[in-house]
Amino acid sequence: MRIFSDILAKDLEIAMTDLEARIDRLESIDAIRQLVSKYALTLDMRDVDAHVNLFAEDIRVSREAVGRPALKVWLDDMMRNQFTGTSHHIGNHIIEFDDPNHAHGVVYSKNEHETPKGNGEPEWVIMQMMYWDNYERIDGSWYFRRRLPCYWYAADLNTPPVGENKMRWPEREPYEGAYHELFPSWEAFWKHPPRDGDAPEVAAPAPRETFLKTMRGNHPFPKIRVK
Repeated sequence: MRIFSDILAKDLEIAMTDLEARIDRLESIDAIRQLVSKYALTLDMRDVDAHVNLFAEDIRVSREAVGRPALKVWLDDMMRNQFTGTSHHIGNHIIEFDDPNHAHGVVYSKNEHETPKGNGEPEWVIMQMMYWDNYERIDGSWYFRRRLPCYWYAADLNTPPVGENKMRWPEREPYEGAYHELFPSWEAFWKHPPRDGDAPEVAAPAPRETFLKTMRGNHPFPKIRVK
């Protein structure tokens, strides 16, 4: 009877540990989604202090600059001089965990910008983009460790961005936004159309928590032009 009781206690301990881990995962997912929504709100309301506090305290801003004060300087300059107003609408969000305190994800964002021009007449620019994020839990709270913005287009509301170089800010030369460079499947799809008579091959499903990493493979991260 004592042996049976010990086994039962051990099974209960394992079950409780597993349950606690699953609850922690659910709470972490919700906290990360809240983090992304707070990013949009603080950015649009120009609460720069609240915004930079969403990032790890030692966030790298550039090769030379590290920390929230440096991020505040960079953000203030961009939001004060490039946009009169903004609205960020958060969409699809996929989150995967590297371990209990580190995660990565992809989140879509559809944005609107009132953008000043040299003649004093603003232009309304709409944008479609996605972020590749890295998240880290520090002292019980989740923060951004990195946000890599990949842009599909930015264009005047009344001028659909058909064709190449879809990043079309007022009074600037159009350029590419690296939207499809994050995942190699885009280029491979267009380079390798199916041939008549070939039986299609289907890769095995990605293992749990590796959907995004499987899609990316060893593909390098693109270099992004953000201003």
